[in-house]
Amino acid sequence: MIPALTRRALVAGLSAAVAVGAAPAEAVTEDAIAAIERRRGGRLGVFVLDTGSGRTLAHRADERFPLQSTFKGILAALVLSRVDAGADGLEREVPYGAKDLLPASPVTSAHVAEGRMTVGGLCQAILERSDNAAANLLLARVGGPAALTAYARRLGDPVTRFDSYELVRNSLTADCTTPRAMAGLARTVVLGDALRPSSRALLLRWMAANVPGRTRLRAAFPGWTACDRTGTAEGVCNDYAVAWPPGRAPLVVAAYYHAPGLERETQEAALRQVGAAVVAWAG
Repeated sequence: MIPALTRRALVAGLSAAVAVGAAPAEAVTEDAIAAIERRRGGRLGVFVLDTGSGRTLAHRADERFPLQSTFKGILAALVLSRVDAGADGLEREVPYGAKDLLPASPVTSAHVAEGRMTVGGLCQAILERSDNAAANLLLARVGGPAALTAYARRLGDPVTRFDSYELVRNSLTADCTTPRAMAGLARTVVLGDALRPSSRALLLRWMAANVPGRTRLRAAFPGWTACDRTGTAEGVCNDYAVAWPPGRAPLVVAAYYHAPGLERETQEAALRQVGAAVVAWAG
């Protein structure tokens, strides 16, 4: 269950995100995101698209940031596209052993004695628990980082690049994206026709259950339906989400935060403030 912000916490987040003395929907601009960056430190990139009106909110939207585990959402989409094409199956089994395990691999570690997991189980593990060993198993299965980059190009993204297996992802020149580019990919795979409806529904369900996302953007979306994919490393705290305000067209939000030296809690608080700013901006 996604924890809801208290009214007091939400008001505090909005106060930090918008200019004093102006109506929230009018006041939230790029300056509001820049203010979060100034207060917290580091470099914060944000891109938001209201798919109903076409309005956008951007701050450092075309600067490159390390992907970290946000790549797993696109990896799962590629796997599902292969299932749609008959090149793979969710029930097919993938063998692995203790040598394949990595730090932060809770699901594959729990099943290592069985010696195998299904393709669907591995996809669920990377989206709900950000399982690193599961990501490497799936990445090898689809043809490696180059195949994932090629998939992004087929989806119309000329920017995002995937170069490495886990746990080698913390670069501004490799394994990187921009907030605008990732928002475009998220829109295509979650809201577009890149996947069959049944596969898209699975992707949405798994992303909505993303455990790390409970304390980032989604925590600031009051009563909204939302799904997201996070990415984390030393000095890096990322999240992108698709969110449905009641009775409204969905918003696509990408927030990438590179802040070496800041504690994780401080980084996540900054993303919650971004989420609160998005709520105010959406009106």
